[in-house]
Amino acid sequence: MPFNDLLWFMMWSFWFVAYLYVVILIVTDLFRDDEAGGWMRAVWIVGLVFVPFLTGLLYLILRGKGMAERAQSARHRVVPEADDYRPAASTTPADDIAGAKRLLDAGTITHGEFDALKSKALGNQYYGV
Repeated sequence: MPFNDLLWFMMWSFWFVAYLYVVILIVTDLFRDDEAGGWMRAVWIVGLVFVPFLTGLLYLILRGKGMAERAQSARHRVVPEADDYRPAASTTPADDIAGAKRLLDAGTITHGEFDALKSKALGNQYYGV
């Protein structure tokens, strides 16, 4: 395969992937928009299938600002849900060490595990330090 053919192939591949990305963004935005009715969504989808470049360009021009606003609001809805699954961080390393000491006194962990937790709380990278 000559170098020019490879160059053209790479260029067309890039544009095809970029086009697919834009289409996915548009379809995602269409179904994220609560104000858009079923017929309006259908018209945009049909336009993307039959006149893809012009429809994509028109969508970005006419509804681009709304796309950004809907994406921003979707991000704000997701973050609090994700925060619910994160364990609460302790306030200080001393709290971590005190918790590990309680576990050691209760017999839940061994002295070696206590040392490992203590090293981790103090920020040592290796537990045997």
